Amino acid sequence: MPNIRKLDPTASPLDYFGSELRRYRESAGMSQQELGDCIFCTGSLVGQIETAHKVPTREFAERADAALLTDGCFSRLVGLVLRSQLPTWFQPFADMEAKATYISTYQCQLVYGLLQTEEYARAVLATGRPDKLDELLAARMERQRILKREHPPLTLVVLDEAVLHRPIGGPEVMRKQLQHLLGLQDERWIQLQVLPFRVGEHVSLAGSFTLLRFDDDPDVVYTEDLISGHMTANADTIREAALRYAGLQGAALSEEDSAELIKGVLEERYGQHTGTGQRPVA
Repeated sequence: MPNIRKLDPTASPLDYFGSELRRYRESAGMSQQELGDCIFCTGSLVGQIETAHKVPTREFAERADAALLTDGCFSRLVGLVLRSQLPTWFQPFADMEAKATYISTYQCQLVYGLLQTEEYARAVLATGRPDKLDELLAARMERQRILKREHPPLTLVVLDEAVLHRPIGGPEVMRKQLQHLLGLQDERWIQLQVLPFRVGEHVSLAGSFTLLRFDDDPDVVYTEDLISGHMTANADTIREAALRYAGLQGAALSEEDSAELIKGVLEERYGQHTGTGQRPVA
């Protein structure tokens, strides 16, 4: 039997999506199973999404738009739905990240979220043993869409060399992740550098941080602790963060040498022969 639970569309973006899906489907005179057949999923999944028991993917939203002739209604809504699945404490940063003109980040433990492959992201998120891993993963992948916009933010990334060696998810996941990083060399709006072990002590031994810049709003610095994140627009903190980031960029390898280092790690640690020249001393 189809699930006919009543929804309050104002309760959450997910509830609103579900109520609109039901409204459009019923207006089209389709059952849940008929809609499922049209968009290559089960009627049960349609019912779960209509009753806010399941989070839609972007693919589901796009197919529903095509089947129900909604003029892109669900494709526009799904980003809001997926962002609402992020941890409450992280959502303000995700909102600011999506509006930023420039993103400068130093990461000492993990690949920056916008550059993670799906498999790597899943392994990272699973360490927190979340109840809704698939939903968190979908939300993280949705965040990355800002890099595919017509005018993406200029994204400057410095990764500690430790990030390349830490086997998140196992060798195959790391192979794909490092290959993905190498593929970003062709992206004009992304600059990736590696801070090599040989640098020793440096200006951000205290940990990772991200600096966001905007066209019309104050800059923001974001950091995380064990269980939450913190943003500030304090002018002194911004100035200090900018100074430290400049120091990290100066100490890091060039983009070209960083790519060679990544290729060397791929070959030596994860069995991926790249067929390139010598790895630089680092």
